Amino acid sequence: MKRFWKDVGIDADGVVRLDDRPVRTPGRTPLALPTAALAEAVAAEWRGVGDTLDPRAMPLTGLANAAIDRVGAGTAADTARYGESDLLYYRADAPADLVARQAAAWDPLLDWARKRYDVHFEPVAGVMHHAQPAATVARLAEAVASRDAFALVALSKLVTLTGTLVGALALAEGAADADTLWRAAHVDEDWQAEQWGEDALATEAMEAKRRDYDAAVTFLRLLGG
Repeated sequence: MKRFWKDVGIDADGVVRLDDRPVRTPGRTPLALPTAALAEAVAAEWRGVGDTLDPRAMPLTGLANAAIDRVGAGTAADTARYGESDLLYYRADAPADLVARQAAAWDPLLDWARKRYDVHFEPVAGVMHHAQPAATVARLAEAVASRDAFALVALSKLVTLTGTLVGALALAEGAADADTLWRAAHVDEDWQAEQWGEDALATEAMEAKRRDYDAAVTFLRLLGG
């Protein structure tokens, strides 16, 4: 789509407007944002459009569209399902350096969740599925379901990108910062790169993934979470 507007504004309802016409989601709902900070950031994406609109350069708008059009009970259930097989549960049993790195990065997140949600985890060596206590899975699911659509779309994106619901909840609640969670989510990849060297295609893919991750973190921050 070519740019057809000159001015971008925000109305009293938090709807982004182009030349006084509301921006609409793909589902044709007005793009109304729940906080002034997020509305301004989304409006800034529209102001920054050149001659042609590129959705890839507008990640906050994309997340907002998803929150309005697509987030529902299914999103909460899919996100909560990571509580059954969180990255942090599955540990290497060798070499010692990798074991230590995983413990250093992952144990503090699990310790936080134990205290925050009064739950018990059962980390295991290897990658074979190991069921976690039903009460733990249920409590994490409650933590996910308590979030509104905008917070949930950001949380879901973070969980998908990192593989850890526990870590994403820690970030959302201010118990971990963005860089700490990113490093924790990529302990294994970083260790492998140190052993065998970096692959150019893998590095490019990781950089794209980091951009998506940073957008989700920013989206969550602009919600006030």
